[in-house]
Amino acid sequence: MIPQRTLKHPIRCSGIGLHSGHKVGLWLRPAPVDAGIVFHRLHDDKVTEIPARSEFVTDTRMCTTLGRDDVYIGTVEHLLSALAGLGIDNAIIEVDGPEVPIMDGSSAPFVFLIQCAGIREQSAAKKVIRVLKKVTVQDGNRECSLHPARGFKISYLLDYDHPLLRHREAHIDFSTQAYTREVARARTFGFLHEIEALQKAGLALGGSLENAIVLDAFRVVNEGGLRYEDECVRHKILDTVGDLSLAGLPVVGAFEGERTGHDMNHRLVSALLADASAWCIEELKAEDSAVQSMQEQTAAQPV
Repeated sequence: MIPQRTLKHPIRCSGIGLHSGHKVGLWLRPAPVDAGIVFHRLHDDKVTEIPARSEFVTDTRMCTTLGRDDVYIGTVEHLLSALAGLGIDNAIIEVDGPEVPIMDGSSAPFVFLIQCAGIREQSAAKKVIRVLKKVTVQDGNRECSLHPARGFKISYLLDYDHPLLRHREAHIDFSTQAYTREVARARTFGFLHEIEALQKAGLALGGSLENAIVLDAFRVVNEGGLRYEDECVRHKILDTVGDLSLAGLPVVGAFEGERTGHDMNHRLVSALLADASAWCIEELKAEDSAVQSMQEQTAAQPV
């Protein structure tokens, strides 16, 4: 049996919200078998529970936002990506602000937080969603799909009108490539000419060179440059790992995306779950080495 996983101990961090600019406190806590990942939004001396599942997605502009009963938590994708990358099945996430803190713009700080808390195996078998047939969503020249495969793989094509971001591709097979080494350190990115417009719209109020890659018309503005030569496309893969986790269970299959983002990822997960013939829930099998290898490689590997 390949067991479910949760945290050994509670752990806390704080940081700035990327879009709100507000200071946010965040707690990660262990959860029982089959609980899944559940957010607890702390507000007005109340607690609103918001499961990390696709039916609770309320907005996909610039980030993925979950909501319930007019209570929302934004920018959940990087933390969800870290939890999925480390094979955490069950956890409670308490947040006392409107979004998860952006930290350094990647999922590496959350990976470190989870590693510090420790990972505990549980008494029940890990369950997964196995993709049984290809599912595709398309919008103009943007397209993404999931199709059957052993384990978990992501291929992504990034194509922006910028000299550093034209037709950039990356392929990650988590049976041979570790999430912490290949994906976790990739930061979110944006364009210098868009920042003023975003801030006037009430977005990116907490954004800075400390938590995002910023590009002008020709180059990367950040003094330290890039962490990976293809960091921007790797960040798209990081986002995709987090967004796909909103299926509610780890996905066994292969994702292919072209020019997509949170909106298309959400539409793909919804399309998959809406077609009962396209998937099934089963216990993770040992031969699905990609999913198992991903969590074994990344559980203790430093970021």
